[in-house]
Amino acid sequence: MKTIVASERLLIREAGPKDSEFILELLNSPNWLEFIGDRGVKTEKQALTYIETSLRHSYSNHGFGLYVVILQESITPIGLCGFLQRDYLDHPDIGFATLPSFEGFGYTFEACSALMGHAKQSLQLKSILGITTPSNLKSRNLLTKIGLVEAGTVIPPGKKEELLLFSN
Repeated sequence: MKTIVASERLLIREAGPKDSEFILELLNSPNWLEFIGDRGVKTEKQALTYIETSLRHSYSNHGFGLYVVILQESITPIGLCGFLQRDYLDHPDIGFATLPSFEGFGYTFEACSALMGHAKQSLQLKSILGITTPSNLKSRNLLTKIGLVEAGTVIPPGKKEELLLFSN
């Protein structure tokens, strides 16, 4: 799979079929389920479908997407980070999720920072947004730490919950 960017401790690359076990674990982790939502991925076969129809589809349709974040030292996948083009937002937003056992080490900040640089230099993206629930303090703090500022709220189509909107 194509490496997108490397940082001091991380490799960030496109997702592929060999990531199905990791994707299954991540999509069923407590923070994913609480803050992102249940995607109905309960088997490795469903994880393969998710990789193709969501992650890889975004790479081919938008030229970016959510990428697998890997520890360089052990080549262990620890999370997803990247950009999503949502129908209800005018610009791509940065998204991220990390397995619980790898939270609190600065990996997500490192991945987001590296990808913000990639967005500006390689993808030529001028505006990057971020969205999160008001109760997700960790995400709110991280969005601010990578240089985004709170810019209002948005309600995704078909949802009732208002999300905080951040922008650079």
